[in-house]
Amino acid sequence: MEYRCVQCGFRIKTLFVQYSPGNIRLMKCVNCKAVADEYIECELMIVLIDLILHKPKAYRHVLFNVLNHERTHIQGLLWKSLVGFLVLDAYRSLLVKKPEEEWGTSMSISSIFWIYRKMLMDVFLGNYMFLCSFLFAIRSLLKTSAQFSRFRDLLLAVLISSYFKILLTAMMVWEFPPAVIYIIDLFVLSSNTVALKVITKSTMNRCIGACFIAHAIKFCITQAFA
Repeated sequence: MEYRCVQCGFRIKTLFVQYSPGNIRLMKCVNCKAVADEYIECELMIVLIDLILHKPKAYRHVLFNVLNHERTHIQGLLWKSLVGFLVLDAYRSLLVKKPEEEWGTSMSISSIFWIYRKMLMDVFLGNYMFLCSFLFAIRSLLKTSAQFSRFRDLLLAVLISSYFKILLTAMMVWEFPPAVIYIIDLFVLSSNTVALKVITKSTMNRCIGACFIAHAIKFCITQAFA
């Protein structure tokens, strides 16, 4: 992926010119004539707020301009994101099953084993089907070429845009109703949709369709093995 203008998505060679330490000049996009990436001079909190608000320019900043600096370590970043995604998904599965099971010191070893077996089945089989159906939906609906590097960038975009799953960790401290888990799932779905639209430049309806199909198949698989 190359640097992009966060306003229009046009490819650019450089985001800024540095004259001395702390003295930079932001470059303008030759296409829309706006500053190519204003987030360079913004605090991290501003970027996070705009990501939560689902602003496409914030997603372009992260997916194209920030991750571009990590290009030499993209493989390691991909694996770390995948591990974090699976760990948070395992915790989500545990939260969903917790109200259904009788947790306590009286639980037998076989009961604990059965609970964690179902959790691992949900995480690995559910996400395997999620990724397969996601890539299939992209090829079918978005007509995206089947290049490995392209799919790798799409996969990284989906993993990074699933950052709302971090909110599940708040349930370690505070008591929330189970419905909150599904509300977070909806935020993850909407965030994945914006990230996919930014990466592929496809229409919003097609991106919603691709993400909805993948999430629906994952939900059905996990429910079938519940």
